[in-house]
Amino acid sequence: MTWQEVCDDPCLQDLPYKIELDQWGRIVMSPANNRHARRQVCIAAWLELHLKDGETMTECSVDTPMGTKVPDVAWASDGFIRKHAYDTPYPVAPEICVEIKSPSNSAGAIAEKIMLYLSKGAHEVWICDNDGNVTFHNHSGALSASALAPAFPTKL
Repeated sequence: MTWQEVCDDPCLQDLPYKIELDQWGRIVMSPANNRHARRQVCIAAWLELHLKDGETMTECSVDTPMGTKVPDVAWASDGFIRKHAYDTPYPVAPEICVEIKSPSNSAGAIAEKIMLYLSKGAHEVWICDNDGNVTFHNHSGALSASALAPAFPTKL
């Protein structure tokens, strides 16, 4: 299955799940969670308010070698938007990709998403854990703070 087929399938509309595709085109769904939803809004609102030369998105799709992945929140610079507009899925990752862990996320799945987003051009990948702790990662590894948004809190 392609990402466009997922987007066009009326049976997959309005599901209470986050949908992604794995590398074989199989649908992977994660159940919705209200704490997750609130953290998503808080992170997106902070980025929108504090990073001025770009746009904040929720649930944008990114084509990766392991299928179409959907960061919970992303920030894309004005240059990224000029180049890629709102292509679906994006062929490369926006500069900041944020994953908010769900109880169903394994450590391996999160590590894989960090690697995938960075390999597709993200400058940073942020992970918000179940307790609201935020960690920041780039190509060098874990960071003590975001280089792109140094004032972002490490605890939500």
